[in-house]
Amino acid sequence: MLLADDLNQLLEIVPDFIRKPLRSHPKQELLIEIILDVGRRPEVRFADGAEYLSYRTIVWQDLDYIIKRLGKFSGDNRAGIEKTLHRISSLRNRQGNVIGLTCRIGRAVFGTVSIIRDLLENKKSILLLGKPGVGKTTAIREIARVLSDGMKKRVIIIDTSNEIAGDGDLPHPSIGKARRMQVASPQNQHEIMIEAVENHMPEIIIIDEIGTELEATAARTIAERGVQLIGTAHGNALENLIKNPTITDLIGGVQYVTLGDEEAKRRGSAKSILERKAPPTFEVAVEIHDPKTWVIHENIENSVDLLLRGQNPPLQKRRLITDQNIRVDCEINDLVNESSDRLKINNTKRPITEKRQKKNFLLNKVNLLDDWQLKKDNKVSNKTRKDAKSLLLYAYGVNNQELKSIIRTLRLPILVTKEIQYADAILALDNLIKNNRRLRHISHSRKITIHTIQGNSLLQIAGALRQLVKKVTILPAIKKQTIRKTSRIINKELLTPLEETRLAIEEIVIPNNKIIDLLPRTNSVRKLQHELVKHYQLHSISVGNDRSRRIRIYPN
Repeated sequence: MLLADDLNQLLEIVPDFIRKPLRSHPKQELLIEIILDVGRRPEVRFADGAEYLSYRTIVWQDLDYIIKRLGKFSGDNRAGIEKTLHRISSLRNRQGNVIGLTCRIGRAVFGTVSIIRDLLENKKSILLLGKPGVGKTTAIREIARVLSDGMKKRVIIIDTSNEIAGDGDLPHPSIGKARRMQVASPQNQHEIMIEAVENHMPEIIIIDEIGTELEATAARTIAERGVQLIGTAHGNALENLIKNPTITDLIGGVQYVTLGDEEAKRRGSAKSILERKAPPTFEVAVEIHDPKTWVIHENIENSVDLLLRGQNPPLQKRRLITDQNIRVDCEINDLVNESSDRLKINNTKRPITEKRQKKNFLLNKVNLLDDWQLKKDNKVSNKTRKDAKSLLLYAYGVNNQELKSIIRTLRLPILVTKEIQYADAILALDNLIKNNRRLRHISHSRKITIHTIQGNSLLQIAGALRQLVKKVTILPAIKKQTIRKTSRIINKELLTPLEETRLAIEEIVIPNNKIIDLLPRTNSVRKLQHELVKHYQLHSISVGNDRSRRIRIYPN
């Protein structure tokens, strides 16, 4: 993996008391940012931490020295150094005067794109996700070079802040033969995206930082015209994008759907559920956790559908190993257990075809745990259960999302399992268990207690869990003290506030069309109260501070 950072050109525009210590600094290659705020000491941030450069504080003259050597700041308060990838962002006071600068080091990195080279060759639209500073822009810069130079594609970059190809009219050589379109104002990025398609006949369009609804809509329009998209968005994982209403259209959008009674019973879910609205704009999602570790969702459509159902999608983890050759350590994991406390991994080994072997990556160390081994080897199962010190619960027809929400929020010693042979207890809907002779036979033969509930309300599920932890005697790992404590928590901290919420909705909010404030509760209890309000298709917010924090329910 090669680096090119043009650091000397950035050091030329800063004062001497910053330039000199940086030139001789041993961690120069790890430098990320230089922070210069009026009245404070100059700070430099590295990949492994931050430190001060000098005891001297920054004054107005120091900032003015730098600004005079820069280009003009754009509408998003960003400027650059011509023919480099560095970005200087300003902090301003109310009068519009610059009181601080963030000098971000731009680097051209060569070699990382080998992780997803096979996806690029398949001509799929790819969305890169990650938190700020993790290397999304660096990645798409190399992608642009590989697509334009290596694969001879017509590539256009929508470079809103000149961060991809650098400042000035001449783009940085790190993007190869790709062309770039500059954006005069960040608010007009969506218009330039459409203009690129209409005027310049690209095969591929690269967009950095899709962050508004208009940009998401423009991306969908481009994809529908048959142009391959490579884009980035802020978010640690695909789940963050689902929860972001502004740009959720990138993965197809999310909407509430009301199911019929029979369909809701069959699924074991609430009548109002979340579903994907339309086909996703992008076909593949890449979560960049660090520059050398990428998690791949090869089918966004499938991953989003599974996440909306409360299930874990199949993931592919690729790691970049830097020795003499660039290799990729690939782990293909299908996470099937809903509990985040213990995950089982299915054996999903994929045959490596000759075509795939010819790619610029190797499949190395496939670390998989066979599901059939768990079933075959009781020692593994017993050890896992003993270490977990938890009750294994098999749910039949019960809303998994609400069940897991209560377990997770109150930290109950319960794990939800899909394997009935490992279950210590069964929680089922009363009307469904009556018609399932096979399940009743299994529970009888294995001496597994069945606990039934009449409906999928939070109140009924919580009451069942209360009775469950009271009666449990089969797990010596769970102490009686823990059981008593858990039962008390469910009784006092959950059942009472949920009953209060239900009565307030049914007797005050709905019939009288009034706003009501409930009693102050803890954060975990308020979350469950909000979920109960959603079941009534009402709106609620949290108000108050600290100990007086409570929820407010609004009528339709």
